[in-house]
Amino acid sequence: MRVEVDVLVVGLGPAGAAAALAAAQAGLRVAAVECRKEIGVPVQCAEFIPLPLARYAVPEGVSQQRIRGMTSHLPSGWVEKSDAPGLMIDRAAFDQALARQAGQSGARLYLNSRLTGLDGAGSSAIVLTPQGEIYFDYRLLIAADGPHSFVARSLGLPRQETVHTRQYTVPLPEVAENTEIWLSPDYPGGYAWLFPKGRVANLGLGVDKRFAADTKAALDALHLKLVVEGRVGADILYRTGGSIPVSGLRQNLVVGNVLFVGDAAGLTHPITGAGIAAAVVSGELAGQAAADRLMGHEDNALMNYENTVREQFSASLERALVRRAGLGKCWGRPAASEDRVQRRGWVAFPEYYEEP
Repeated sequence: MRVEVDVLVVGLGPAGAAAALAAAQAGLRVAAVECRKEIGVPVQCAEFIPLPLARYAVPEGVSQQRIRGMTSHLPSGWVEKSDAPGLMIDRAAFDQALARQAGQSGARLYLNSRLTGLDGAGSSAIVLTPQGEIYFDYRLLIAADGPHSFVARSLGLPRQETVHTRQYTVPLPEVAENTEIWLSPDYPGGYAWLFPKGRVANLGLGVDKRFAADTKAALDALHLKLVVEGRVGADILYRTGGSIPVSGLRQNLVVGNVLFVGDAAGLTHPITGAGIAAAVVSGELAGQAAADRLMGHEDNALMNYENTVREQFSASLERALVRRAGLGKCWGRPAASEDRVQRRGWVAFPEYYEEP
């Protein structure tokens, strides 16, 4: 079966769904493929979004609770509280709501469907669906297929550096309004977190496997500590994990007629791992750029997309890369246990924003 589309979107996370929605609303013929049977499942996310994304949390079942601030724990035991307002969401419901809007706007969604072949020069792709192979001829492709992007590999682009995460959902005896962060040499290349969501919490950590291979032992130790303190319940209600890209923006966000968005573009923050907001913004910009280019409104629309994304995100990501490199020199050494080192490497502290 052969299908012609204006835009082929690969991946239906928040970036891909936002791109498909924007392109479909503009009147383009859009097909979006997602390898999972159910969008957003399994959840591989701490499920926090900043308040500016609240308008995307309106659909029923998405918003779970309000977050007021962040509590950061340093190696010495010092605790710093800071404002960090946002929302805890049901991430699967969030992604599904965006994709549903894209479908309602005319995008054709193909679930449980995997990109198996890509001819960038010929602008064609092979997608294996439950009903068989579909050959897509596209005018533009939007790659929203995550940190291990098949599209990027097919085009011969370099792999992104990643941090490995592991997360448990555990009972929470008391409702909390702050997220909690642990900065410690026990979590080299990352940090540990507790994100409350009503009467449960997402307890997890991320590490660079070059410095620490056993994420389970580290997370189990933190879980047990918090159980003993009466902070969380002993039961593990849900387990998940995944990879977070930490190498910053790709060298090019536009390669020929392919636009990279979200994690596939390297828009995830290399220090915090936050990426939902950047994913939605980049997806919307890519969908709009596709419409401007294909409908003849702006010949330079694709380069404008690249420039706009870089203008909006580069400064934050580049600072994070500098801080990450600084921390990288300390893992496995006594300096990793020093508060001053961790303060300089974490966004809640003023030292993070000081010039080198």
